Amino acid sequence: MATPHADPHPPDSSAHASHVKAVVFDRYGAPEVLHAIELPMPQAGPGEIRVRVRAAGVRPGDIAARSGLSRDGESCEDGRPAFPRRLGNEFAGVVDQVGAGVDAFAPGDEVMGWAVAMSYAEVLTVPAEQVVHKPVTMSWAVAGALPSTGQTAHAALCDLGLLPGERVLIHGAASGIGSVAVQLARAWGLRVIGSAAAGDHDYLRALGAQPIDDDHRGIAQARVLAPDGVDAVFDALGVDRFDDWLALCGDPARIATLCDSPRAHRLGLRTVRGRRSRARLAELVAMHERHGLLVHVREMFPLTRAAEAHRAVERGPGRGKVVLMVYAPLALRFCA
Repeated sequence: MATPHADPHPPDSSAHASHVKAVVFDRYGAPEVLHAIELPMPQAGPGEIRVRVRAAGVRPGDIAARSGLSRDGESCEDGRPAFPRRLGNEFAGVVDQVGAGVDAFAPGDEVMGWAVAMSYAEVLTVPAEQVVHKPVTMSWAVAGALPSTGQTAHAALCDLGLLPGERVLIHGAASGIGSVAVQLARAWGLRVIGSAAAGDHDYLRALGAQPIDDDHRGIAQARVLAPDGVDAVFDALGVDRFDDWLALCGDPARIATLCDSPRAHRLGLRTVRGRRSRARLAELVAMHERHGLLVHVREMFPLTRAAEAHRAVERGPGRGKVVLMVYAPLALRFCA
């Protein structure tokens, strides 16, 4: 069961609707650089919808961006000042405004989707093509945790071009991305070896993977399970253990990693890119509804405690996802 963390300062339901809270950082650094500010209420443009966010997933990529590990210079590509910067690439919430040309959604619809560095907020606008309807049976926390995380796992496995019956090693198999990858691989007829901490081995077995340790002992354990090696590797944590992966799978083109490093490129490994599409997300949602695709949420924090959520992720690979639960001001009214 996920651990909820209460907000000591919940939003005032009478908050003025002309401004909304968003979490930003003004410099690279530790989680403490995160803080909430008031921003003008965004308006949905043509082809967009405005969403009152209910949940937003916290991704390792958010931690890298906040700490400066993935910074790409001192200014944004569109010429705006580099700071303050926002975070968050996946969300779920309720539509409260639709822009011109949007027919698939209406105010009051419950939706889930992806954005680019903006979902740590009470309200956001997003192109309608980046959103799907949230199933009634799906919790807000799961809906906020799946859109980007699930699509990354899906894209990585598709890139590897695996066939039913082949064996794949998934490193970090208990993580948010890794656990979805395990389930997709099993659904597609693959045999799965998954690395994780010993405490997560029963969890991996329940998902359909053969567990091994995620440290130096794991390679020897993998060789026992697969004496002839594996057909592919997916590194769902983004760590440089490339020599281990190459020892188990001789073809670098069949090793996918979240680690976008010069060494990965030199070795010819596949670096997983964040390819998103409504069709890919819809497929994941359908798998959740029809086949019980599990998204484990281990901890939930209110938006105002985003720094604590980041610390929870930084403690190391854990089972499933950390999610920010967002409670937008109740005074917001649906707008046509």
